[in-house]
Amino acid sequence: MAQKLSESLTDFPILNQEVNDERLVYLDNAATAQKPNQVVDALTHFYQHDNANVHRGVHTLAERATAAYEDARHKVQHFIHAEKPTEIIFTKGATDGLNLVASTYGEANVTAGDEIVISIMEHHSNLISWQQLAIKKHATLKYIELTADGELDMADAAAKITDKTKIVAVAHASNVMGTVTPVKQLAKLAHDHGAIFVGDGAQSVPHMPVDVTDLDVDFYAFSGHKMMGPTGIGVLYGKEDLLQAMPPYQYGGEMIGFVHRDNSTWADLPWKFEAGTQNIAGAIGLGAAVDYLTNIGMDRVQAHEQQLVDYLLPKMEAMPGVTVYGPQDPAKHTGVIAFNLDNLHPHDVATALDMEGVAVRAGHHCAQPLMDYLGLVATARASLYLYNTQADADKLLTALQETKEFFNHGTVKAE
Repeated sequence: MAQKLSESLTDFPILNQEVNDERLVYLDNAATAQKPNQVVDALTHFYQHDNANVHRGVHTLAERATAAYEDARHKVQHFIHAEKPTEIIFTKGATDGLNLVASTYGEANVTAGDEIVISIMEHHSNLISWQQLAIKKHATLKYIELTADGELDMADAAAKITDKTKIVAVAHASNVMGTVTPVKQLAKLAHDHGAIFVGDGAQSVPHMPVDVTDLDVDFYAFSGHKMMGPTGIGVLYGKEDLLQAMPPYQYGGEMIGFVHRDNSTWADLPWKFEAGTQNIAGAIGLGAAVDYLTNIGMDRVQAHEQQLVDYLLPKMEAMPGVTVYGPQDPAKHTGVIAFNLDNLHPHDVATALDMEGVAVRAGHHCAQPLMDYLGLVATARASLYLYNTQADADKLLTALQETKEFFNHGTVKAE
């Protein structure tokens, strides 16, 4: 039976604390999510009972570790609706997965005069690898612009994606604008011109149902730690025929078939791309996070966050001195809300909110071209997840008002 979201709050003991003598309100989920007891317990159980290397031993611990590791792969496969477990590559995170595609498929298929198309709101993870590939290959890097409301401009996308385009790489959801991009439509545009589509799912997989088969993406990368799994583990999904044709990303143990003095052959998928001892515990912890989210139901996770956005976003937009970036319609806005307060530096705002127990992010959010596009140096950012509540939203609003009053009038917080 699906778990009630209200019951899930007890699974996160880190949230049951005070910071600066205030109840902690954690609103930095776009950076990393907190881990439920079930994930921590899975890590502890592995290290206390099953710790061994995978695929290499025939003893009992090695067989148990291998079974748990590969079971995690199957869990991820079903979670994102991939057709085969061999299409699931364990990586260090979304950044590692995107670099893998650029360094293998991109290196082999992009030549001088080709085009790579991304959007202006990409995280650096889905920008720099393509930028450097374009420089190296003498290809052209093109950026899809945004509408006035902060959504991806699909008319511009249709103009930018041409028969010269080899790769289109766009985030499924922005880590700054709170925008969800029409990935399925973009993938079709790419395919119509003979290009492949790469999706950055770091801000989508933790927050909404994702079906990579229905979206018809060619590659799709995401991180475990943003979906309540451990750090240092991520996933690259790739269509099997593309993965089969790609050269290995790294060389060494585990990824080989046979090694001779003068040449080597490679292991089958997915192990061809998993050189060396992998983050075994991380994969098992990610599997536990998938179980946790599956038990709740991603439709319910998305609906819960949408209710919070429906409540919080209009109140922030109506607050004097607050500027919110991204779509103004809550129905078009994820739980990532970037904002600035009056003429205050975002770091000062974040520090002041922290004194009220509210944890938010401040900076350029690894999206400097987007900041330049918006004419900004940085923003503050509040980001929601399944364990946040309306009381958390109210605490943010109160803390913003108190911050505004403090800097405008020099008042101090009452004891």
